[in-house]
Amino acid sequence: MVQKYQSPVRVYKHPFELIMAAYERRFPTCPLIPMFVASDTVSEYKSEDEAIHVIERRCKLDIDAPRLLKKIAGVDYVYFVQKNSLNRRERTLHIEAYNETFSNRVIINEHCSYTVHPDNEDWTCFEQSASLDIKSFFGFESTVEKIAMKQYTSNIKKGKEIIEYYLKQLEEEGITFVPRWTPPVTCKSESSTSHTRRPVSPAINIPESATKEGLNNKEILNTSSSPSEPTAGTPDDKLDADYIKRYLGDLTPMQESCLIRLRQWLQETHKGKIPKDEHILRFLRARDFNIDKAREILCQSLTWRKQHQVDYILDTWNPPQVLQDYYAGGWHHHDKDGRPLYVLRLGQMDTKGLVRALGEEALLRYVLSINEEGLRRCEENTKVFGRPISSWTCLVDLEGLNMRHLWRPGVKALLRIIEVVEANYPETLGRLLILRAPRVFPVLWTLVSPFIDDNTRKKFLIYAGNDYQGPGGLLDYIDKEIIPDFLGGECMCEVPEGGLVPKSLYRTAEELENEDIKLWTETIYQSASVFKGAPHEVLIQIVDASSVITWDFDVCKGDIVFNIFHSKRAPQPPKKDSLGAHSITSPGGNNVQLIDKVWQLGRDYSMVESPLICKEGESVQGSHVTRWPGFYILQWKFHNMPACATTNLPRVDDVLASLQVSSHKCKVMYYTEVIGSEDFRGSMTSLESSHSGFSQLSAATTSSSQSHSSSMISRWRFC
Repeated sequence: MVQKYQSPVRVYKHPFELIMAAYERRFPTCPLIPMFVASDTVSEYKSEDEAIHVIERRCKLDIDAPRLLKKIAGVDYVYFVQKNSLNRRERTLHIEAYNETFSNRVIINEHCSYTVHPDNEDWTCFEQSASLDIKSFFGFESTVEKIAMKQYTSNIKKGKEIIEYYLKQLEEEGITFVPRWTPPVTCKSESSTSHTRRPVSPAINIPESATKEGLNNKEILNTSSSPSEPTAGTPDDKLDADYIKRYLGDLTPMQESCLIRLRQWLQETHKGKIPKDEHILRFLRARDFNIDKAREILCQSLTWRKQHQVDYILDTWNPPQVLQDYYAGGWHHHDKDGRPLYVLRLGQMDTKGLVRALGEEALLRYVLSINEEGLRRCEENTKVFGRPISSWTCLVDLEGLNMRHLWRPGVKALLRIIEVVEANYPETLGRLLILRAPRVFPVLWTLVSPFIDDNTRKKFLIYAGNDYQGPGGLLDYIDKEIIPDFLGGECMCEVPEGGLVPKSLYRTAEELENEDIKLWTETIYQSASVFKGAPHEVLIQIVDASSVITWDFDVCKGDIVFNIFHSKRAPQPPKKDSLGAHSITSPGGNNVQLIDKVWQLGRDYSMVESPLICKEGESVQGSHVTRWPGFYILQWKFHNMPACATTNLPRVDDVLASLQVSSHKCKVMYYTEVIGSEDFRGSMTSLESSHSGFSQLSAATTSSSQSHSSSMISRWRFC
């Protein structure tokens, strides 16, 4: 398995030239890096104007590894080759390094860059990426991987300290400024013309020795031009190390790398808005920074949020009056760590009455609104206290809890709520204080605890009777001034007292069922299944040319190809597909086919958009300006992996990809809408219309310069 690392952007508030002067002092050896024993210059090249300086070194490292392992490997030292390409004209330094020792068994590549900060030319940015691929190592592959990662992460931490150490050394020597490179002044001959000419960069004279030493002409020319690699950006573009520490907390280098890599993946597959960094980090923490597992649950959660429009629940949903009167919970100041504090008087709450009066789904939606409010309060407290706060504390008072609270439908509703919250709000509960637990509590705990994540369960503190008033109790976590009055404190708590819900407010099972269905089917999205050989198709009839067809879909499972076709005649009425001999039903969504088997492309219908291949997890938005009236068909088709052209044998990647899609089934969640051209604002992909359901969902999508049709991948960010 290939291990990868990507650093955040590290910003030095010093000019590039001064940073380079400090960096050069690391060679030929650096006492601050004990493993860095020595380095020898292998080749060196300087341009005539000294703007370009390329140097290649062979570095000798003493790896901290067990002596037995060194003896088995037959080496005492490990050698790396490092090539530094300094461009004083562009003010960039690009560093490439790879291992020379055991290069046939272990492949290590590292890329670093020093560039000028895009917003302040007197600051310098540093970025670093690396990869480790251990093919084989005498049966010690796992051990070598751990040693390599340990050594590498320890050196990453020292990187900034080393530069600052040499900057201080330069300052002690009286060197606080290094002039920028300027082109050499050439004297004009007497016969030169008097008119002004634009300055021309001096030509680079490539010495013959440089080519012999492995530096070809192309490489030299590339070093003198603008770097192809993206330069360091601001926190809006890339993550800055100081930003991470201020708003996200202290992360290890590998944790930073996981966050940046998952964020980059979201940028590539959800080109638009992505979740906030704090939220991405919560999902990574929930899966112990396993990127693949975190990505899977995060994508599922984003699709869920989008389908049920959870991002807008605080603005668009008003809790019923019954909840406001009888739900005994509310926000109450903050704990000693600055976390928002939520107080729930569960023992005083008539859970049976609430379920009978409102239904399970209304309770769930109310709990979701509480969690959304908690996310907002965490952001506010982060700004107020000047340190990262990403979770809240919940205080649950169980006085009054009895067998009535163990009513089976009520427990079922509680378990459903826990399941949804665990899946979509991981690592948001910082601490749970359970006070005045009665004898019946162990029964409830036995029912509930299996559904709670192990990491969450560790945050539970349970106090029986008045134990919370003693040492290690409530005062250890909450300031005395804000302890609620019903717990013996002096602070008035505005949380509703609960009480029995009047039976006159109860509703019949049929009414509740209809209400539940209404709550969670109020969505503009539809679900569909796509099978191999059975695409899903949607018909749109256009009367006026120049109308705008908009679409928005998420690929929930598998890879699909998206097409849009036009036909002058209407297809046959849609029929549910039985999938031929397979007789596979699609309970996760319908599957409708419109294009008749006898229809021919180019004769009966035409393709008006280039096919768009969409990978699992992608969120796609796009629009098409119709040129003709008639019938347009949006098609989601199963994507077949291309076979290898040089052999009839399937590739390993193809086989693995086919195994991932069970029964050749894909799932999409989609929404389409037709907008009149006069109502369509902005570019073809802004999807902003005064009459469109996309207005809120896509307020910040990026624009496209295509004139007639466009497709783009966009992502959602919940605020």
